[in-house]
Amino acid sequence: MDVPSVTTVLEWLLLTLEVVLRIVALGVIPGNRKPSTGMAWLLLILIEPIIGFTIFLLVGRTALERKRVERQKEAIGVIRAYAERQDRVPDDELSASLARIADLNQRLGALPLVGGNQVSLAPGYREVIEQMADEVDSAVSYVHIEFYITAWDEVTEPLFAAMERAAARGVAVRLLFDFLGSRRIAGYKAMLRRLDGSGIDWHPMLPLRVLKGRIRRPDLRNHRKLMVVDGRVGYTGSLNLTEPGYNKRANHKRGREWVELMVRLEGPVVASLNAVFASDWYAETADVVDRHTLPTPSDAPADAPVPGSEAVRDAACQVVPSGPGLVAENNLRMFTALIYTATDRISLTSPYFVPDESLLYAVTTAAQRGVDVELFVSEISDQFMVGRAQASYYKALLEAGVRIYRYPAPLILHAKHFTIDADVAVIGSSNMDMRSFALNYEISLMVPDAAVVTHLCAVQDHYRSISRELTLAEWLRRSPGAKYVDNVMRLTAALQ
Repeated sequence: MDVPSVTTVLEWLLLTLEVVLRIVALGVIPGNRKPSTGMAWLLLILIEPIIGFTIFLLVGRTALERKRVERQKEAIGVIRAYAERQDRVPDDELSASLARIADLNQRLGALPLVGGNQVSLAPGYREVIEQMADEVDSAVSYVHIEFYITAWDEVTEPLFAAMERAAARGVAVRLLFDFLGSRRIAGYKAMLRRLDGSGIDWHPMLPLRVLKGRIRRPDLRNHRKLMVVDGRVGYTGSLNLTEPGYNKRANHKRGREWVELMVRLEGPVVASLNAVFASDWYAETADVVDRHTLPTPSDAPADAPVPGSEAVRDAACQVVPSGPGLVAENNLRMFTALIYTATDRISLTSPYFVPDESLLYAVTTAAQRGVDVELFVSEISDQFMVGRAQASYYKALLEAGVRIYRYPAPLILHAKHFTIDADVAVIGSSNMDMRSFALNYEISLMVPDAAVVTHLCAVQDHYRSISRELTLAEWLRRSPGAKYVDNVMRLTAALQ
């Protein structure tokens, strides 16, 4: 009887392993995942079991380190207890649908809808950073800054210089930045050296340190952008702390710059912003931010001068944090719930529009029931895979009646906001894509105030005036090859 060769035995073992992995995947992958995500992973594993399962183990799960999860839960408990002491906007001052959405946001994100705030939009790029630097120069107690991408360059120099001056006069200056998001920007190591001698208390968020046991899915990001000064004033929105070409020679050569929108806040909502910072600081450092950094509404003056655009006073605002470790996708739940309330008009701005089924159906259903729906995106994308995945949705959107406007190249429209009728504005860090819903820590601000909506509509009017509308006839003329690439990238986008 012939003895099987080593090669034959290895081939049989490999075949057996592939069969076993396929069988295991059928029972494991669909668990607690959206059907589209589960099917994408199953397709990859069924086609190439060993490679597919290896990729799944690396990036297919959003589990965090045990200590981080425990700290997040503890921080959320403290925030809930604090939020119960705030005076939330009564339900009878809102429409029934908005009252329910505000309740939903508080159940999922812990923070209430609070009134008596001052809100002003802060468009621009260098101007906003200079405004924030001026705020820091007025600080007397503390400065809290948290941004996804942080770089110390010629544009952000005024803010860092103000932070150094504040630290030198005894102000507690705390800085958080995403580890992977920031380290890919030129000058990262030089920034760390400068921070070490600055007096600023700084920490990277979600650092990957395998030797210290910090092992998790490597592509999780803290994508939040916020600043709080003395509990008096806060900023949030889409801006990253870097020059508008992201310190990349190729961007400078093409004239490519990012277009952003931030919002400046005063009033009780600043405490909500600060609560998000405090929870992230605790998750990263295990240090508790002093209780005096969670001010009562009376600590924030209502009549301070406001730089930039005209301020709206006495506005209701609600901060909605989202991300791994929180209730699943509460930003997505808020977005879809608000879209279903629309009766007249929806205007969406998202640099990365890669929706799941629920958001796609909400948007297209609104258009099909007669709501005027428009979507602002960039003419070119700064990310090839995401840009092509986004393009795969244009046909369905255009056929449903959604009007798509493409912001002119070489600029990148990076602002993230939308309005519903004349009733609600949402501004923040969250894109309308699967990554922002499932993988990134994000922060969104819901503002049910007609005056704020009017100001944001003026921004959208400007976008429309310089953008080119994409038509269905034009889109259908694309080559089969382009459509094929779009669909492949759409599949990869579902591998969350």
